[in-house]
Amino acid sequence: MVRSGAVDVDYPGSGGGRAALVVGALPGFAVESERVAWLDEVEPYVPGQFYRRELPAIRAVLAGVEAVELLIVDGYVDLDPAGRPGLGAHVHEALGIPVIGVAKTSFHTATHAVPVRRGGAAKPLYVTAAGLPLAAAAAYVTGMSGPYRMPDALRRVDALARGRA
Repeated sequence: MVRSGAVDVDYPGSGGGRAALVVGALPGFAVESERVAWLDEVEPYVPGQFYRRELPAIRAVLAGVEAVELLIVDGYVDLDPAGRPGLGAHVHEALGIPVIGVAKTSFHTATHAVPVRRGGAAKPLYVTAAGLPLAAAAAYVTGMSGPYRMPDALRRVDALARGRA
């Protein structure tokens, strides 16, 4: 079993940011605990530098939590087969743990992403990874609990980040 976390961040129109974390163990990833952190101020969105906005929020929600061995982020780890870094690559570099990226939409240059179909959905999730083999990352996402396209843990962390707890 791998103690894992899934994170997501939302930016309400009124300002600030809400970061959410759910923790569980892979394979399966039944949610064992959850946490939300609020940031009064966040960096503005800058194309190509999304990580500058997300990384402080991810660090904030992880602060004081028992260490996780792997983190799942909403988005891509790398944006092309040559390794152009996406959010997950920056998180991997900053935290020094394996990171799985799970994206809901295809990114035109991410031809290396593994499409994962779950729950009978026609539309796949796109999986990328750093610090573990891509096939292992895709197998983890495929095996996460929940009957829908989005695994239960990722649905829950999204709801928490959006304040829909």
